[in-house]
Amino acid sequence: MVHTTATTSIATGIIVVKTAILVLGGLITYFSLKAYRKTGTPALRSLAIGFGIITLGALLGGTFDVIFGVDLATGLLIDAILTFVGFAVITYSLYAD
Repeated sequence: MVHTTATTSIATGIIVVKTAILVLGGLITYFSLKAYRKTGTPALRSLAIGFGIITLGALLGGTFDVIFGVDLATGLLIDAILTFVGFAVITYSLYAD
């Protein structure tokens, strides 16, 4: 059985967790970008981009679900796709010279 709606408590939980992810992901992205600007290392730039994509995915997944009324599964899919892409970029940054 597939559930496509969320109760009020679930929606509130999503908002709280997505906000925390946005804050922490934003901080990690900021500090990675700051380190890149200081050193000029392309790997740190890729790291910042990867964390930025993951943070954007969490933001869009939660926003589309709660604010725009997209069903929960679609919001989760958006979040998962951008998380996958972000982790791919982070993995690349670990091997970049």
